[in-house]
Amino acid sequence: MHILFTRPLEDCEELILKFTKLGHKVSHMPVIQIEKVEYEKINFLDYKAIIFTSANALKFLDTKLIDKKIICFCVGNATEKKALGFGFQNVISAEGNVKNLEELIIQNFNSSSGKMLYVSGEIISNDLDKNLVSLGYNVKRVINYTSKPNQQLDENFIEKLRLNRPDIVYIYSENSALSFLKLINNYKLNDFWMNTNLMSISEKSSSVLNKIKWKKIFIFSPGEEEFLLYKI
Repeated sequence: MHILFTRPLEDCEELILKFTKLGHKVSHMPVIQIEKVEYEKINFLDYKAIIFTSANALKFLDTKLIDKKIICFCVGNATEKKALGFGFQNVISAEGNVKNLEELIIQNFNSSSGKMLYVSGEIISNDLDKNLVSLGYNVKRVINYTSKPNQQLDENFIEKLRLNRPDIVYIYSENSALSFLKLINNYKLNDFWMNTNLMSISEKSSSVLNKIKWKKIFIFSPGEEEFLLYKI
């Protein structure tokens, strides 16, 4: 199968290599770019646990002053791997699902145990911090990165894409869906996807792309990418 990934390379490189080894043709069309946001100085001693819902939050965080024994909650395997790479020793991962992450936090950290630090991007698909606060947790959210849409693509890549239509496109956020839609409008690829399956991270993301005629639309969680191949 021909598979198209739309995340920045750092976020999907492992999947690209994995799917290529499985014998699939893989194309990479990043629709957003990630940029650091300057954030307030953090006194990490104030917190008893830290939450990451993206590896990018770790990438743009100065972790030198953090006690690496702090309880570290991660949304999925890629974020967990990044946290372990930075030296965190007490990592709990939800394997890609924010709702599961919320449940893991409730099961493994008592609301009376102290303040939690949630480091994230500017745009999030789930109000994890607000949900936890409503349950009695003391959570401070710090934004340390943002995503911006890519405005143009390589013309040679577009030509190759026209000659070899993808069987699957993976979209990982509502923001990515908006950027994807704008790009394919710009390159007049609106009617190109009738035999392509859309794999969308959420109903919100898929609704953005409902204007496009797809073969089928699937909702998935990170970590299910390979499993979805066998549903087509």
